[in-house]
Amino acid sequence: MRTDLITLNSLATIRNLGILAHVDAGKTTVTERILYATGTTHKRGEVHDGTTVTDFDPQERDRGITIFAAAVSCAWDGHRINLIDTPGHVDFADEVERSLRVLDGAVAVFDAVAGVEPQSEAVWRQADRHRVPRIAFVNKMDRAGADLDAAVASIRERLHPAPLVVQLPIGAEEDFTGVVDLVRMRAVVWDGDGGVPGAPGVVAVPAEGPVPDELRDEALRRRRLLEEAVAELHPAALEEFCDRETLSASTLAGALRDLTRAGTGVVVLCGSAYRNRGVEPLLDAVVAYLPSPLDVPAVRGVHEDTEQRRAADPRAPFAALAFKVNAGGTGRLTYVRVYSGTIEKGDTVRDTRSGRTERVARILRVMADRHAQLDRAAAGDIVALVGLKSARAGSTLCDPAAPLLLEPPVVAEPVVSVAVEARRATDTGRLATALARLVEEDPSLVVRTDEETGQTVLSGMGELHLEVAVEKIRREGGLEVGVGRPGVAYRETVLRGVRGLVHRHVKQDGGAGQFAHIVLDVEPLGDEPGATGFAFRSVVVGGRVPQEYVRAVEAGCRDALAEGPLGGHPVTGLRVTLTDGSTHVKDSSDTAFRTAGRFGLREALRACATALLEPVAEVTVTVPEDAVGGVLGDLAARLGRVTGSESRGGSAVVTATVPLAELFGYATRLRSRTQGRGTFTARPAGYAVAPPSAAASADAGASGAGVRR
Repeated sequence: MRTDLITLNSLATIRNLGILAHVDAGKTTVTERILYATGTTHKRGEVHDGTTVTDFDPQERDRGITIFAAAVSCAWDGHRINLIDTPGHVDFADEVERSLRVLDGAVAVFDAVAGVEPQSEAVWRQADRHRVPRIAFVNKMDRAGADLDAAVASIRERLHPAPLVVQLPIGAEEDFTGVVDLVRMRAVVWDGDGGVPGAPGVVAVPAEGPVPDELRDEALRRRRLLEEAVAELHPAALEEFCDRETLSASTLAGALRDLTRAGTGVVVLCGSAYRNRGVEPLLDAVVAYLPSPLDVPAVRGVHEDTEQRRAADPRAPFAALAFKVNAGGTGRLTYVRVYSGTIEKGDTVRDTRSGRTERVARILRVMADRHAQLDRAAAGDIVALVGLKSARAGSTLCDPAAPLLLEPPVVAEPVVSVAVEARRATDTGRLATALARLVEEDPSLVVRTDEETGQTVLSGMGELHLEVAVEKIRREGGLEVGVGRPGVAYRETVLRGVRGLVHRHVKQDGGAGQFAHIVLDVEPLGDEPGATGFAFRSVVVGGRVPQEYVRAVEAGCRDALAEGPLGGHPVTGLRVTLTDGSTHVKDSSDTAFRTAGRFGLREALRACATALLEPVAEVTVTVPEDAVGGVLGDLAARLGRVTGSESRGGSAVVTATVPLAELFGYATRLRSRTQGRGTFTARPAGYAVAPPSAAASADAGASGAGVRR
């Protein structure tokens, strides 16, 4: 593989970043303006017109929201920016999770009126888990009620970072025309109408100048606050601040870069993407503060149970992680982040997960649904590969001579299910193929066949998630599909356990026999019955059960949990302890102890006191203040528990915890109660003990999936 044209210096000019936000905060508009400002596109796409580059799927344009993470690439100030526009709706959080796994930085977009919204918190926590450095962009500064200080306060209170505000707005709401750069103490003003469709005038162009006299005192005050905040967090800046009682622009910029990359502080900028104001300083901040592939720790992987680290070096062995697969009718694209080495078209790579070796036919630079062919890709790049048949999202691709397995993205467990069937019997095979393609593209979708009814059950992250998946089958496959009423994924948990349950598995039918003797304790995992998960431990002493058989018992217990105590809902929220056991010198084996673990735990579960768990969601409802009474009554009727209420910008914001099953159809009901003025968002909040009415519904539904007919 050639590396003569690829140097470590070129890696320093790469920025891999994502755009994160709550739905409708303006992520896609920010992305469109970035593409326009960098000269990548010559016409500004609009979400409401369905002309955006990244929301290219027909459903995205029809619904006006981002559904699928889209990768684009552009150049700014000598740097290559690989950018992923991620969904903002909670049902598509798995797309965000897979994207964050391969990104080095992110821009978090907030609404200047609403501040931090529920999904803003969710994606922020996802970025925290992946330790992705972020800068914040407070968008929609031209809206009535826009308030940068209030938005920053909500960032501090709800997300708990140290916000470092580096700009002062010039003008407010409709009169917002520019910003004061507090680092360089220069004003940046956009002259013109901002390129608003249908408005006369010229497109806004930034012009730099001195700070306006009427803002000088306020700018100096805010610059002082910024210096003090940075000095508290950065030792070198503190030393200069103590010596000189101020910070130079270079010291301040360097400290902001260090704090951002360490995750200690978050640089905050502002603007109006729709009016094309604030985009150029945002791009400058991306280049100045967010890390390059050289600035992030070497990726960790394993080979033969030994941990290995691969630095971002084009000369190292090739290693990449697939994070997205598009199995469209025009060909199969595998989107990868290259962590080390260099790949050229025609090279052979190994899929560590499947063990297959495949040839890379083409390498593509991605621009949403358009592509440019490349001869090679190196460490730090995000590209699409053509020709791989076995790779899936989460697959590690590596040099066959230097195997490595990278940690795949975490796939969330589905919580909502529907039964799907082809309306014409002759289309059954085509439906199965279409479902297989869906699961290949989106690992958070699960397809299974109900053993009792024979129906095909599709499970996903929410009602909208499944609606989009079914519509995709209809549009792309040309199939007429019948869909059952949505149902939630119920679970069972242990309320009161058992101790000292003895189980012997003895089988002798000629030849080698099977023998396993185990003693189990089963107890709830946590103090609260809504806890989920499974813990297994062994306290057997004296080698009465060898370690390899202990692992087999644990595997058998996991088999039993997936089946449920009586073949019903999966069981969660319990701890199993292997306390004793014995073996036979000839007849004991892994198989015998796995079988003993499976049937022993099933027997124990029958003796335990169990309860049904149902998924619950945290709902945030925003309505006019005169509609609060009706909304609270409706939430109570849906078994919701109100946890908070506040006034914000002339509206009331109600927060409640509601069983997920009670939210089906809620959007229509809310619009009806508020004459179309109410909105709500919901995000998973774990599981809670279900009331008897829900238990009856679950028992009457499809086995294991809670699909109610």
